Amino acid sequence: MSRRDREQSVRIALGGMLGAGSLVILWLACIVPSGWLGLTAVAGLFPVTATLYAGRAAGYMCWAAGSLLGLVLLPNKGIPLLYLVFLVLYPVVKSRIEGLRRGAVEWLLKLIFFNAALILCWFLFQGLLLPDPPQWLEEGIAIFFAGGNLVFICYDIGLSRLIGLLGHRLSRGGRR
Repeated sequence: MSRRDREQSVRIALGGMLGAGSLVILWLACIVPSGWLGLTAVAGLFPVTATLYAGRAAGYMCWAAGSLLGLVLLPNKGIPLLYLVFLVLYPVVKSRIEGLRRGAVEWLLKLIFFNAALILCWFLFQGLLLPDPPQWLEEGIAIFFAGGNLVFICYDIGLSRLIGLLGHRLSRGGRR
C-alpha cells in the first residue's frame, strides 16, 4: 500500500470514528435534558477536529455520518436536526465569511445565517414534533430569538477560540 493510500485510509477512518463519537455525544444530549444544547454543540466539534486534522472531506463525512445516523437512531429528532442544520454546518460557513476580513459585514452575515437556520429549525420542529405549540411559546418568540442571538454571539466567539486552540495543538509545532 502506498503512502498516499495509507493517508487516504486514515482520513476515511478518522472521519468515521469522529462521526461515531459525535453520535455518542448526540445520544447523551437526548438523555440529559438540562445539557442538551451544550452537548449538541460539543458534538459539533468532532467534524471541526476532523476537518483540521484530515481535511474538509473527513469533516463532511463526520457531519454526514453523525447527522444521518442521529436522525435514524436517536429518539429526539430535534437534536440531530439542530446538529445537521446549524452546529456543524456553521464552522464551514464561518470560515468562508471570515475570509472577507471585514468585521461588521462578517457579523451581519453570521447573524443572517444564524437567524435563517433558527427559523428553519423552528418551522421544521413545529411541523414535525410540535404542531400545536403552547401559547407561552408563541407569545415569547421575540425573546426566544433575542436570547438565541446572544447565545449565538457567545458561541461564535468561543468557537473561534476553540478552533485556534485545536489548530495549534494539531499543527506540527503543537504536537507532542
